[in-house]
Amino acid sequence: MGQGGGIGCIFWGLIWFIVLIFISFFVAGFCAGWYILLLPLTVCIGGLSGLTDTLLTGVQFPKICAENMMSGKPLC
Repeated sequence: MGQGGGIGCIFWGLIWFIVLIFISFFVAGFCAGWYILLLPLTVCIGGLSGLTDTLLTGVQFPKICAENMMSGKPLC
C-alpha cells in the first residue's frame, strides 16, 4: 500500500480516506465556485492571480488526499 507497509501505513491511509470523504470534496466544491467566478477577472485585475492559484489548489485537494491515502503518507 505504500512505502514501508505495516500498520502505520494503513492507519494513515484510513485517516486520508476520512479527510477525502468528509472534508476535501466540500473544500473543492467551495473553491471551484469561486475559481470559476474569479478566473475571468484575472485578465483585468492581475492581482487576483495569486488568489485564483490558491483556489485551484483547493480544487485539486481531493486528488492530493487520494494520492496520500494510497501512499500512506502521514499528515505532517
